[in-house]
Amino acid sequence: MAQDEQGSDRGAALAAFFVLFNEIGILAQLSAAMFEARMPPGHLTSQFALLNHLIRVRDGRTPLELARAFQVPKTTMTHTIALLEKRGHIAVRPNPEDGRSKQVWLTDAGRAFREQALAAMAPDIMELAAAFPPEKAAALLPGLTELRKLLDERRDG
Repeated sequence: MAQDEQGSDRGAALAAFFVLFNEIGILAQLSAAMFEARMPPGHLTSQFALLNHLIRVRDGRTPLELARAFQVPKTTMTHTIALLEKRGHIAVRPNPEDGRSKQVWLTDAGRAFREQALAAMAPDIMELAAAFPPEKAAALLPGLTELRKLLDERRDG
């Protein structure tokens, strides 16, 4: 392949991924703001995200594993965990395999809070669905899921 073609291909790839990641970033900001507006006072989307992660992936993770998954400093994750534990949404227990570390477990209250938070979003989601049909949203998922998995593998590798 000629050098000009390689440069053109590289430029097209950079442009396409920049636009894609830019759109994803904007969507993340807008959806987080919409979601946070429906959260009970004092709750943040980062706290919901941790509960959701523990349901989606599984609970029993260590704070360090969670910090790595969210790509935040361990101190930030420790703060989020402490707030959720204070509210009774999670329980932090000693790790039976390692006497030094802890594991984070969802409580029934945490599961219920997640469901309540999702239900609070229903009016916004239904309004959005009227303008952007759920079938269109579903059609986007396979490609986005594939990209997320690829980025996850690169992060962990």
